[in-house]
Amino acid sequence: MVQKAVILDEKSMNRAIARISCEIIERNKGVDGLCFIGIMSRGVYIAKRIASRIKETEGFDVPVGILDITAYRDDIKASDRDRSSVSFDVRDKKVILVDDVIFTGRSCRAAIDAVMSRGRPRNIQLAVLVDRGHRELPIRPDYVGKNVPTSREETVKVMVTEADGCDKVVILENEEDLKGIDK
Repeated sequence: MVQKAVILDEKSMNRAIARISCEIIERNKGVDGLCFIGIMSRGVYIAKRIASRIKETEGFDVPVGILDITAYRDDIKASDRDRSSVSFDVRDKKVILVDDVIFTGRSCRAAIDAVMSRGRPRNIQLAVLVDRGHRELPIRPDYVGKNVPTSREETVKVMVTEADGCDKVVILENEEDLKGIDK
């Protein structure tokens, strides 16, 4: 894979997370009844950052859960190990699912199924750092850090300090797709 472009650097990533945090507070008229569930793996870090921003702004600790959607996916074999950690009841809560990138919508569908298996929330909203298009399901995020038009052959990689040592979002291109093209 060859890095084609940096679409968010550390500062722009922080601004996007701050904007998403403010939009969540405004749209929900505060933080009452909110909880965040980050989709493994990068969605968890982003959910924790949004919750931290909201604590700074509102002075309220919004609970954050970790969701392993493997058992609910339709494209890979489920493992017997569920690494989810949702220590709060989702029933009658405003659940904000958080993911790093939305592409086809299939991961979000799996996440919705996983949340619903834990109880019936008041509503489920979706926050993503990057929306790259190419939806296969009728799923649209409520909160988006950045819309990035991509080709299906490109890969959007979100890097976070907690897992990767830096904060940035890049577009990668398969080297095979570049053969015969002037770089």
